[in-house]
Amino acid sequence: MSVSLVVIRLELAEHSPVPADFGFSAAAGEMSDEEIKQKTLASAVASLEGKSPGEKAAIIHQHLGHREMTDMIIETMKCKPELKATMEDRKSSKASSTAQRSKEQNNECINTPDSPSKQLPDQISFFSGNPSVEIVHGIMHLYKTNKMTSLKEDVRRSAMLCILTVPATMTSHDLMKFVAPFNEVIEQMKIIRDSTPNQYMVLIKFSAQTDADSFYMACNGRQFNSIEDDVCQLVYVERAEVLKSEDGASLPVMDLTELPKCTVCLERMDESVNGILTTLCNHSFHSQCLQRWDDTTCPVCRYCQTPEPVEENKCFECGVQENLWICLICGHIGCGRYVSRHAYKHFEETQHTYAMQLTNHRVWDYAGDNYVHRLVASKTDGKIVQYECEGDTCQEEKIDALQLEYSYLLTSQLESQRIYWENKIVRIEKDTAEEINNMKTKFKETIEKCDNLEHRLNDLLKEKQSVERKCTQLNTKVAKLTTELKEEQEMNKCLRANQVLLQNKLKEEERVLKETCDQKDLQITEIQEQLRDVMFYLETQQKINHLPAETRQEIQEGQINIAMASASSAPSSGGSGKLPSRKGRSKRGK
Repeated sequence: MSVSLVVIRLELAEHSPVPADFGFSAAAGEMSDEEIKQKTLASAVASLEGKSPGEKAAIIHQHLGHREMTDMIIETMKCKPELKATMEDRKSSKASSTAQRSKEQNNECINTPDSPSKQLPDQISFFSGNPSVEIVHGIMHLYKTNKMTSLKEDVRRSAMLCILTVPATMTSHDLMKFVAPFNEVIEQMKIIRDSTPNQYMVLIKFSAQTDADSFYMACNGRQFNSIEDDVCQLVYVERAEVLKSEDGASLPVMDLTELPKCTVCLERMDESVNGILTTLCNHSFHSQCLQRWDDTTCPVCRYCQTPEPVEENKCFECGVQENLWICLICGHIGCGRYVSRHAYKHFEETQHTYAMQLTNHRVWDYAGDNYVHRLVASKTDGKIVQYECEGDTCQEEKIDALQLEYSYLLTSQLESQRIYWENKIVRIEKDTAEEINNMKTKFKETIEKCDNLEHRLNDLLKEKQSVERKCTQLNTKVAKLTTELKEEQEMNKCLRANQVLLQNKLKEEERVLKETCDQKDLQITEIQEQLRDVMFYLETQQKINHLPAETRQEIQEGQINIAMASASSAPSSGGSGKLPSRKGRSKRGK
């Protein structure tokens, strides 16, 4: 299944706010945001460079055509758990602050119960609306890239998908149910509502491209519900950008083709759709939309369609009314390439690819350089029929013109097919050579990895053996240490028992020592007293020896007469006394 990528550009008015987190690029890792912006606005900058403000406004208005800017509502839904935690934290903080304020107010009421009036706060915090909903003023452009990819190919596409049309009867809750199986891989979802009635567009950003591929395979072409016939139409979004109108957002983009919109089903149209038609009142339709319409009037404005151009239709540049082509993108009317080529010049200036001839409602694709219509309006009753030649009624110049156009178309198609297949062969050869080189490189890397793994395995085996030997030695040491530990424990137990016995003996020895010391102290005291008596005896003997002989005789006999001393020399003594005999003193000393 081949798919093409689209580029979504949101053109904003001068004073319109810029929506948050709208920008996206699938090539964000390969190119910076500044490089992408420069590449996007390269043609716009070249067209507006050196122009005055008036000329710039005229160029922008020319490319904008009859399209008008409208209000668009962008609702963002983030499906990450961090957002839920943040919202819960905010709610809890608000609840705590509200409880604290109510508690303070209650305390104030309790403190002043008799107050006739209550104190009111100066400010009351509140919020209104939904902070995830933004309103901008501008135009939504949808461009189609010129490259096609297959879902089976392992190439970079995009991690963002766009649901082009979702019926307005499907609410946001129903949409969340529709994408519920992929909620875990959805990072962000934006719902875009513009002036288009009864429908809206949805941008879904996934965590990875594989998740986007799974969602595309599961939901593309699937009905939203079993009651309505509307199906989910998905496209890959290569880039989503926001630009201001004065920066040239309406100007053409290199290598991109802007798609018109069917005013009945409000879906975008390209060459792959079976039937494209724009009526004289500048309303474009799909073939399947017009098949259900039986009237000759326009389904939107009821304008009566005529097969011939009316007088009001003329080229905007030269004013001719023959061979006119109307742009299906902006409604510009210009003359054909066989008159003054103003329709083709409009394509060169604006890159608006699709134009419809007003005479027979045939649609021409300037990029593919061929017709892409399938239905035309009948000249007899104005009904939409399959295009066929009218036979004899065709004029000769029309037949010649058809033959010339057919020859040119066939030549251009054959040439384009030749170039396409040659380019494809070259691309396939280049891709094959790159794949072969990549496979060779991967094979070499795999061999090197295997060698490294083998060396690593040998090293690990050696380390394992050394570790096992160390473990055996350690186990032996542990067993030896265990035995020694048991012996030390037994020895410790015996030493403790000996310690108890020795402590008891020590206490007994201390008691005996104390008793011995007490006895020695008593003996020492007695010896000291005896020594004092001996010293006293010796001193007395010395003094007696120095006395006269009579006195010594008296002392020996045991009677001593002591004369009364004078009052000054011995005031407290008196009378006479007798000294004990030497014999008695010696006995007392003993």
